[in-house]
Amino acid sequence: MRTDLFDYDLPQELIAQQPLPQRDGARMLVLDRKTGRVEHSRVKDLSQWLLPNDLMVVNRTKVIPARLFAQKSETGAKVEIFLLRPIAGTGPEEWETLISPAKRIKGIPILDLRPKGKAVVMENLGEGHFITRFLVPGSFRSFLNKHGHVPLPPYIKRGDDAKDRVRYQTLFAQKEGSVAAPTAGLHFTQPLLNGLKKKGVRQASVILHVGLGTFLPVATDEIEDHVMHPERLEVPQATVAQVQKTRAKNGRVIAIGTTVARALESASQDGKLKAIIDETRLFISPGYTFREVDILFTNFHQPRSTLLMMICAFAGRERVLAAYQEAIREGYRFFSYGDAMLIL
Repeated sequence: MRTDLFDYDLPQELIAQQPLPQRDGARMLVLDRKTGRVEHSRVKDLSQWLLPNDLMVVNRTKVIPARLFAQKSETGAKVEIFLLRPIAGTGPEEWETLISPAKRIKGIPILDLRPKGKAVVMENLGEGHFITRFLVPGSFRSFLNKHGHVPLPPYIKRGDDAKDRVRYQTLFAQKEGSVAAPTAGLHFTQPLLNGLKKKGVRQASVILHVGLGTFLPVATDEIEDHVMHPERLEVPQATVAQVQKTRAKNGRVIAIGTTVARALESASQDGKLKAIIDETRLFISPGYTFREVDILFTNFHQPRSTLLMMICAFAGRERVLAAYQEAIREGYRFFSYGDAMLIL
């Protein structure tokens, strides 16, 4: 399929720049994927759309402060370092990173981290990707927590602040590893979860650490030529058992976000859901048959993104894009800090 089939025009003023005062105060567009019917609701009313014995699966990944600022030791030229994932077997000091502007990185330069520490660029992987070794006082995790910046996406046109350290993290966040938030989970509050539990909706969890596989845009002319980057995931046996129990009671599985959908589907590639700790390169696009997800709760996604393509695989490209146009007409807020969509 051509990538431009997943284009749409979005007014810049609809890109949310700040989180709402209340996490569950967002609007929620409800799409019936069988009929194409669209209704308008609120996230705080999610329980009204779900049933007893439904199972809600959330992502327990935790976002790390993945953005660092530095300058070249020899010239003082400023650069930005974006952490992607630690290199296995080297300890926490070596990471695959994005460095911009990449043209300033030649040879094996030494970068001065702000406010202290060093970063040594060990290898150029091409396209702005590098293997970088970090030399900092104390542990690297402590350094990140103190001096790293919240990795807000580039369409949020402001610097991060103290508020983002809380609001760009979900209520479920537990295991560090993501360099972007699983944004559907940002809408949940304890009162909302209490209401869902009272309704009889049960909860299970997976972990998918968000990386380039989720947020890298599709740059190829045809989507089949796009190469997915690997992301780490864990689907525990307890979640497999809860899904099986839900199916036995004719309940439905609700994926809270595309990351959960990708994790569940990755763990079911031989036709049966299994516990797994691995990496996934699964690219879900139109033509894919979902095995594990019945309902999808998600945010609105960027044009030409793999996330939009997954949504179109789930509910049909024409219906999804028509729903997006309805959301634009109604002034919904888009992307990470924006409003939500429930696909039944």
